[in-house]
Amino acid sequence: MIYHILPRMGYAGLDTRQPYAAPTLTDEGFIHCTGEPAWLVKVANRFYRAEPGDFVVLCIDEARVQPPVRWEEADSHLFPHIYGPLNWDAVERVIDFPRRADGVFTLPPELE
Repeated sequence: MIYHILPRMGYAGLDTRQPYAAPTLTDEGFIHCTGEPAWLVKVANRFYRAEPGDFVVLCIDEARVQPPVRWEEADSHLFPHIYGPLNWDAVERVIDFPRRADGVFTLPPELE
């Protein structure tokens, strides 16, 4: 399983009849993901803690992803990057990404 974080408002506005193209696909050429729940929390707190609003996590079956997935190093750790729009049938579930009142993300109970 690999995971992708996005704001709930952004997710709510998506047309799931079309493949998902995160803004980073245009900006960087790939969709950022992580492969471990603990790193999911680390990444969220590093990059999204100051952003207001609720977030969700796409839980993605890597074997069903149609575009290439490359595990690449960043911050001395390997992260999966999806090099193309994500086909929705690879998304097994979408879960809430809980936060404390101070904005700190915590591990979703489904991923413990």
